[in-house]
Amino acid sequence: MSVTVIPDVVTSGRLRLPLWSADEVADIHAGRRRPEWHRDFPRPDDRDAATLWRAGDPWGPRSIVRGRTVLGSIGFFGAPEEAGDGMAEVEVGYGLVAEARGWGFATEALGALLAGTDAVGVRVRASVDPENRPSIRVLAKSGFTDLRGSTEDGELVMVRPLR
Repeated sequence: MSVTVIPDVVTSGRLRLPLWSADEVADIHAGRRRPEWHRDFPRPDDRDAATLWRAGDPWGPRSIVRGRTVLGSIGFFGAPEEAGDGMAEVEVGYGLVAEARGWGFATEALGALLAGTDAVGVRVRASVDPENRPSIRVLAKSGFTDLRGSTEDGELVMVRPLR
């Protein structure tokens, strides 16, 4: 399976989504602060995402940046793999600091990444806690219409058909 990659920096109307650098990941792991980070970044989920980072991996974690401020992260849990139907598929995760929620940033960031995955022919899935209504709304707005069941942790697995 050969998949072209999406750009290192994805942009949308209000946001930039740059891949994390080795220095940023080192700062997250070490608990060091950067001036461009929102005071509540990194969140525990961002620290978890840092464990997925691999040098040169275009499918790794990215910052969600508005202006000059990092408000959260978005990215894939590894490179696309062949799904049961032979289609390339990847899992996405995202999150924002509390102050940035409710402004449409997660939907906008996800939409920008989905435009990239559509362009390279990769289908996207996401796992979400059934109690996380805001995230379910983000996924629904972004076209995640197929429910594939649930994970062993009880999270819903939602899939967005390739467009």
